[in-house]
Parts: sequence; structure tokens; C-alpha cells
Amino acid sequence: MHGTVLVADDDRTIRTVLTQALTRAGCRVRATSNTTTLWRWIEEGEGDAVISDVMMPDGNGLDLLPAIVRKRPDLPVIVISAQNTVITAIKASEAGAYDYLPKPFDLRELLSKVNKALTRTEPPKPDAESQDTQSGLPLIGGSAAMQEVYRIVARVLNTDLNVLILGESGTGKNLLANALHKLGGRSRRDFITLNAATTSGEEIDRILLGDDHGNGGTVYLDEIGEMSSSCQLKLLGHLQDPIVQARNFRFVSSSSQPLAVLVDEGVFREDLYYRLNVMPINLPPLRERINDVADLTRHFLQSHAVSGLGNKTISPDALDKMRQSMWPGNVRALENFVRQLVVLCPEDEINADFVVAQLAQLPSEKIKPQAGSGQNLSASVGEHIERYFNQHGDSLPPPGLYNRVIREVELPLIALTLSATRGNQIKAAELLGINRNTLRKKIQELDIVVTRGKRMM
Repeated sequence: MHGTVLVADDDRTIRTVLTQALTRAGCRVRATSNTTTLWRWIEEGEGDAVISDVMMPDGNGLDLLPAIVRKRPDLPVIVISAQNTVITAIKASEAGAYDYLPKPFDLRELLSKVNKALTRTEPPKPDAESQDTQSGLPLIGGSAAMQEVYRIVARVLNTDLNVLILGESGTGKNLLANALHKLGGRSRRDFITLNAATTSGEEIDRILLGDDHGNGGTVYLDEIGEMSSSCQLKLLGHLQDPIVQARNFRFVSSSSQPLAVLVDEGVFREDLYYRLNVMPINLPPLRERINDVADLTRHFLQSHAVSGLGNKTISPDALDKMRQSMWPGNVRALENFVRQLVVLCPEDEINADFVVAQLAQLPSEKIKPQAGSGQNLSASVGEHIERYFNQHGDSLPPPGLYNRVIREVELPLIALTLSATRGNQIKAAELLGINRNTLRKKIQELDIVVTRGKRMM
């Protein structure tokens, strides 16, 4: 790499690490802890790229971005931030940032972005029109898994790409679909929800060809994996119809089932899958972002206070107890649990003993084996499958049960192994006892995001 990189961050350790890494990579580096000095350097024509934190002692790096874009439109700015909501990523993108990277960041990934910035390999830029980002949507969490979601959202927000949101029930797929509409350039158009499991061909005709909805809106296909074969064919025909294309709808779909598996089983049309799955976004289950429980809980407590249920706080010990639950119902289950805490707790502060007592009432907690019980994996999987059959009552679950169960076990096994080896696929393949090419194929099939190397800061 060649060029001068301006680094602005109030954390001395981060400045030192970035200066050393960029210098070793061949760059000249100037580092500062404040926005005033950064702006002076930019006015003087210094720098071929900028790395800037958001919160600094004398100002906000995001507030400076529009001025940088006006003064030096060819100067790429990479924003780094420890703030943990989707709003930060979107604001950075809208303000004209070249790219956004959340803290803690992977140093090699940041160096790669700097290299692309210095060679002017431009990522997609959003439309110039400013959007209202104060949505109040609880897309909250500082975990690496959620930060990856934020980055993808910021990239696709103001594009016309069709989006497929994948995630278990209760992870917030509907919220994310709404966020893509409300925070993007179509916010003044209609947001049309279509329940794919219960829709009919006539309803698809009415929505896509009728006069009830104007052009340019978002069509949200909820649980697209449950759409009947006849409706899949009908939808595919409309997606190829010039009349529908002229109406400029954006299609956002969601599924709690692995659509790629349904395609392999012949349950879902492959041609429709590729039309809808232009940009996939995987929403992680809460058990894979358990450190976000605290932020989510505080958000729900504030929401319930505003709605008049009661103004409660929660102790750190109580939050620790909540982190120990697996939350099979994901964020939706957590929200319901917090609501129960607010209504039932007689004290202003919710303590650990009260949380433990309420957790014990949850069905998942009653059946969860206690530590030291000696229950093996086979027994745990057996209980899970038995509950799955019981949920369907006298009916049978949808076909393809074998592949769904295998995937449920395979996904965490491979993802956690890759995490343990810090993304080293050679070590992971050896640990799993499978061929490296097989591992690569599984990573692609299961849409596993691999984070390589030790994470910095």
C-alpha cells in the first residue's frame, strides 16, 4: 500500500496499533485524537484516506463527514465506531462514508478496506436524499453477528436489490424488513405485507397488478418458504412481467426455513429462489448473540416505561442470570419475559432472585437439563424432536424433517468450530475430521460468516 492515511481516534491504543500496522503495510500515517486537527489536515490537502472514530472529545466524526465530502469529494473516509445500533452504520453511509467498520474490528479486514480506498475501489454509495433514521426499531446489539447485519443493511438500504432475510422465528425478520423500507428511499411509498403461507393467486394479482398500491413501494413476502407451488409459479410470472417491473416494486422476503434446502428437496422453485435471494441477510438467533441480552433488556424496559407499564430498572446480577438462558424463542421471547418482569416485580429494581424465579416458569427452563445431570447429546436432540412433533398436535410436520434436523445440528457444530479456530479452515477441518473442500461447501450451504484472525480492541 502507498499513500498517507489520517487516523482520528481518542483511544491511544487504537491509534498506536493502526499507526504501526499501516506503517508496516507501506503507508505514511498521521494520527490525532480530535476532529479539529483532522479537519485542519484535510483543509491543508493532507491525506489520501481517512480512518475516523465517531465519538471524540471535541466533536462527532459523523458530523464532520458532509463537510469532508464537500471539501474533498475524492477523499475516502472509513468510519469505525463502538456504537451498537444499525443507525450508526446507516448514518455513516448516508453522510458519505467510503465504508463502515464496527469495533471491535478485525485488523486485517480494516487494512484491506484501506487498500481498496487508496486504490479507489469504490463500494456502493447511497442516494443523496437524506432519510429519517430515528425509527425506534429495536435492531440493537454490539455483538459481531449483529454488527455484520448492520453493515449489510447500510450497503443495501438505498439500492433496488431484492433482499432475503433468513432467521429463526422471533429473531426480528419483520422488524428488519420494516427498517429496510422506513430507513430507505422508499419510505414515502407503500409497505405491503403478503403472508406467503396463506396467500392466494388472486391476492398476488391484486397486489402486483391492482390499483390499491402505487408504484415504487416495498412488497414484503413473509415466510416465503411456506408459499404453495401454484403461488410460487404465479409470483415468478409476475416478477418476469414487464408491467410489474415497470411498477418498480422492491421485494423483501423472509423465511425461518433454510430455502436452499427446500430448493434441493424440490419444495421451493429454484428460479424463484434466485430472483428473491439477490442479497441475503442472516439474522442470528439470540443464543449466538447472548451478550446483547443486556442492551435489549434495557431497551424493552424503557419501552414499557413509555407505554405506562411501569418504570423499572434491573440489577447487573439479574442481567447475568438472563444471559444464562438459551432463549429458544429469541428476541420475541425476551421481550415477553421483560414485560412479565415489569408487571409482576413489586420492587422498582428487578433483582437476580426475582429473575431466577421467573425463568424457572418458562417451558424451556423446565425441560433444560441441569448441570451435571449427565444427559448426552442424543437425549437432548431426542427431547427437541419430541417437542417438535408435539407442537403439530395430530398433524404431521412438513416434509424434509431429516435434512432440517441435520442442518440444526450441523450449523452450530461448524460455526462454533470455526469460532474456536478463529476462522482457520484448515484447523477446523482437521478438528471436525472432514475434508477441507467439504468444509468450504458446508460454509457456503449454511451461509456461515467466517471471521478470520484475532479480533482487535
